[in-house]
Amino acid sequence: MSEFTDPIVLFDGVCNLCNGAVNVLLDLDKRKRLKFASLQSEYAKNLIQSKALEEKVRGIDSILFWDGKEIYNKSNAILEICSTLGGFWKIFLITYIIPRPIRNLFYDLIAKNRYKLFGKRESCRMPTPELKERILG
Repeated sequence: MSEFTDPIVLFDGVCNLCNGAVNVLLDLDKRKRLKFASLQSEYAKNLIQSKALEEKVRGIDSILFWDGKEIYNKSNAILEICSTLGGFWKIFLITYIIPRPIRNLFYDLIAKNRYKLFGKRESCRMPTPELKERILG
């Protein structure tokens, strides 16, 4: 297990939208830099506790991004994931010019309604043998 130094996408493991986003990211991340852990996993809970991130992530239950040093939430998490992917995806960093409260308003609207719009699973996904090294916990 890494000592929480890899870039890690923390996601809601029962959310269909979040799981779909993870599937897309697994395909897009050609360099295989990103690791993934459901927020419900012991791995995610240990990361949050060991880095004293409880205050920063309180109330966030959809997607977070740990870059190995800092945790990002809401729209900043999405943009930092794009930055980590590199290439074409860095074009989305231009949206940093939009004030965070406005970006997060859209993020919150989708996050609040994600189960209603996309559905919910009964349990977190189990990684295939090929994905075991990238899906943590």
